[in-house]
Amino acid sequence: MSTPEHYVQDKAAASGSSFYYAFLFLPRERRAAITAFYAFCREVDDVVDDVSDPGVAQAKLAWWQGEVAQAFAGRPSHPVMQALMPHVPVYGIEERQLQAVIEGCQMDLEQQRHPDFRSLQRYCYLVAGVVGEVAARIFGQRDERTTEYAHKLGLAFQLTNIIRDVGEDAMRGRIYLPVSELQQFDVKAQEITGREYSERFTMLMRFQAQRAHLFYDEALALLPAVDRRAQKPGLMMASIYRTLLTEIEADGFQVLHQRTSLTPLRKFWLAWKMQALGRF
Repeated sequence: MSTPEHYVQDKAAASGSSFYYAFLFLPRERRAAITAFYAFCREVDDVVDDVSDPGVAQAKLAWWQGEVAQAFAGRPSHPVMQALMPHVPVYGIEERQLQAVIEGCQMDLEQQRHPDFRSLQRYCYLVAGVVGEVAARIFGQRDERTTEYAHKLGLAFQLTNIIRDVGEDAMRGRIYLPVSELQQFDVKAQEITGREYSERFTMLMRFQAQRAHLFYDEALALLPAVDRRAQKPGLMMASIYRTLLTEIEADGFQVLHQRTSLTPLRKFWLAWKMQALGRF
């Protein structure tokens, strides 16, 4: 018989995400909590990615808003929430945090373009910064300042995702790169949807990558020494994501027609190196 725990385990493993490799080294209780939380994030994210009718997707996200409220009132019905709720009091997970993740997914449905970086940053905070905030608590945060590190690292992760997925997102009718920055580098939206490479496009992407690197550096500088050991899973993910970003750069930003990824073995090696040696 499938239990809520089995359900979230399967959901997390099936994603093939870098996050999964970072979870492997956690103690059992913390691993169970982060797996359930990550499965929740995947569920709501999948609504946006897999449901082609925006009206249906909106209705599903509204259902999730209700489910989260109901779960925090003691009546979870979805296996993800059933698996997550026992960990909520242990790690201080709040309803507002889960609702913020859903709000980020709603932004995806309602807003196809971001006028400027400030708008994109708000979106990144909801879909990645808040996720980092919850994860930091589950990993064993002791210092309040670690929350700021988690927000900044989440932003760096999301910007890396956006760079990697430019072509794939454009096929879905979404361009996350801020309109003002496309204008700055004189890149037209139809060039991106038409998969047209140019020197201008490369310069635009180089600008995006440099900013992402800056946020990685800022995040790592913000992490208090007292929390460095506990936050190793986040540092593992930083190692994996930053390596991916470096690969994309080395490849000349060939992101319009393909999705660059690291092999599972390489992800595991990067995670292990951080776990065992504490370095990138």
